[in-house]
Amino acid sequence: MLNSSRSRTQSRPNRSHPMGGMDFADPKKKNGAVGKILLAAGLTALCIVILKQSPSFNSPSPFSRHEEGVTHVLVTGGAGYIGSHAALRLLKDSHRVTIVDNLSRGNLGAVKVLQDLFPEPGRLQFIYADLGDPKAIHRIFSENAFDAVMHFAAVAYVGESTLDPLKYYHNITSNTLGIMEAMAAHNVNTLIYSSTCATYGEPEKMPITEETHQIPINPYGKAKKMAEDIILDFHKNSDMAVMILRYFNVIGSDPEGRLGEAPRPELREHGRISGACFDAARGITNGLKVRGTDYKTPDGTCIRDYIDVTDLVDAHVKALNKAKPGHVGIYNVGTGRGRSVKEFVEACKKATGASIKVEYLPRRPGDYAEVFSDPSKILRELSWSAQHTDLEKSLQVAWRWQKSHRNGYGSSSTASI
Repeated sequence: MLNSSRSRTQSRPNRSHPMGGMDFADPKKKNGAVGKILLAAGLTALCIVILKQSPSFNSPSPFSRHEEGVTHVLVTGGAGYIGSHAALRLLKDSHRVTIVDNLSRGNLGAVKVLQDLFPEPGRLQFIYADLGDPKAIHRIFSENAFDAVMHFAAVAYVGESTLDPLKYYHNITSNTLGIMEAMAAHNVNTLIYSSTCATYGEPEKMPITEETHQIPINPYGKAKKMAEDIILDFHKNSDMAVMILRYFNVIGSDPEGRLGEAPRPELREHGRISGACFDAARGITNGLKVRGTDYKTPDGTCIRDYIDVTDLVDAHVKALNKAKPGHVGIYNVGTGRGRSVKEFVEACKKATGASIKVEYLPRRPGDYAEVFSDPSKILRELSWSAQHTDLEKSLQVAWRWQKSHRNGYGSSSTASI
């Protein structure tokens, strides 16, 4: 343990020498170090005294206390496509918003947009957490005073669910159970649940009403149906206000161009048809793949009810405003009109001005021929109806965002579009 190097000059008297694995420091240097430590300690103590005298030192975070006239909404999955649009609307309506997201499907860039739009203290906070971690979720509920929960967080691709069903049952069903347990433990009594028309499966009769039997045919729909059952069973012995919104195929983006849909590249194969159309129009892919041309529909392709995300978010806000303790509301959220995939592709071509090559392939597992809603109940009880029903116009709005954000939220272009 001795220093093997030897000095060529006479050793300096102030130099410390290592001996037997120990350093014996110069007393003068030691005294100087002690002085610096004492000075730092003194300054730290002074700062603490000053901070404690500050009126804001002991005041709790605005997010940790209930405030009269302010509704604090937890938005799970708020960094995602639909969740971020919902958070934007809630903030515009002067609500306090906490976003919880693990960013597995969401975009931190969307959160940054919201933070830039609403920088005032006590308006918006983002918490990186996984709903599959019970300790983390209970800690979030214990540290925040939520008035309501909008539960969007979920994996949501039919095709992917047939390939990896366990992921869907865990992410959707199990995580919803965790949210319900946290709400019950921390006395949060209003839930707006983001469900899906996939819980109905392939009914024999159209349009679909809320009374249509739920017989899902893919793991995505089955997992959502199980989550609904958990919520409804819990509600039987609680005063929780519950609103379940079963919505159809979501398109569009924020009309002012602040938010859009930016799925991860590796999920393009499973994503929404609008994203696939835009990828083809931008040349990211070689063309659009349409799966299934032999369905019992007028043109052989699937028929879906396409709902603009702005209308969808409006339905969630109306549901929040009308939620009543001890009451369950279940609503279809759609336009009431079905459009075929071929119709959608033609509208996308017009919206983008691009010549899109279309390749027709066999059916995708878990898909159904025809699904569209009867939205009369939500009109009657919540005074809601879809306002953005022009398919081409909704796609034009979304296309503008796509063109100015070629890398999603990673960067944007200021070029005129």
